[in-house]
Amino acid sequence: MTTEPRSGRPRASSREVLAEAACELFLEQGYDATSVSDITRRAGVSRSSFFNYFSAKSDVLWSGFDEQADAATARLREGEPVDECLAGIGEGLAPDALALAITNAVAMGISAELDRDRAVRQFRLQRELAARCVRDGMPELAAQVRAGALSAAVLAAVWAWADRTASGRPLVEVLEAALALA
Repeated sequence: MTTEPRSGRPRASSREVLAEAACELFLEQGYDATSVSDITRRAGVSRSSFFNYFSAKSDVLWSGFDEQADAATARLREGEPVDECLAGIGEGLAPDALALAITNAVAMGISAELDRDRAVRQFRLQRELAARCVRDGMPELAAQVRAGALSAAVLAAVWAWADRTASGRPLVEVLEAALALA
């Protein structure tokens, strides 16, 4: 009995292949000129495969960060120390599509999109941090201010790290320095 080879890409690699294809296309033709169909054609996967991994084109860039931020907020809700939760974002985030987009934002024509998506992620993180601070007994206004500073520090660290990925400084170090400033 012979087994027919399976067609298509292995499921585990499709996310990375899609991100790579998207970044190539964003650099070649710009973000706005690149469609989901262009990305899936370049990656050699179906359009439905794209939507198995991402809900929108911009999510290709943010998927690694979103996974780390979601894990950090889950730990926040479980009561782990805030600094440890936020530092954890840096432990699992590798140079990826987001770092490439940050360093090549102008060439990709994605600066405005990155700014908008950065604000959304910063607010989501701020909301979770403020809720945690309130649960820990901090007054609402103080919680909002503290959470705003911490969430801004996280995103500022990601941007600073992306600009310096060639120097090899780990995100954890940049993140810890930024959190200390907040």
